[in-house]
Amino acid sequence: MFHHHTWLTASVVWLLMSSGAGAQALQAPQPTPGFMPNPAQGKRLFDKQCATCHGLDLQGTRQGPPFLHPVYEPSHHGDASFQMAARYGTRAHHWKFGDMPPVPGVTADEVAHITAYVRQQQRGVGIR
Repeated sequence: MFHHHTWLTASVVWLLMSSGAGAQALQAPQPTPGFMPNPAQGKRLFDKQCATCHGLDLQGTRQGPPFLHPVYEPSHHGDASFQMAARYGTRAHHWKFGDMPPVPGVTADEVAHITAYVRQQQRGVGIR
């Protein structure tokens, strides 16, 4: 358990640093307390907000990386990383697509729906 928390903490710190936050302390946006993410709602939101870059099939495009890739497995990019990337953007660190800008107007609840959809699709191809 200790190793998992150490890895998670290190990942969040690294994500903050790579997101351009530098020395600023950024908080990961949190969904509404009691919120239950819905993968079906997440698909609709993904198609509207994310598919242009990450592909309708989550396989990526010329503009952004695939989410059906082991680099996005939960143990490497936890759910908080999706919240952080949507809110603050992130610097390119695994791919050569360039930096991801923030996604204006997307709420933490909507990102949680999107993440639930992405995780469901990942499980379907054996990414756990």
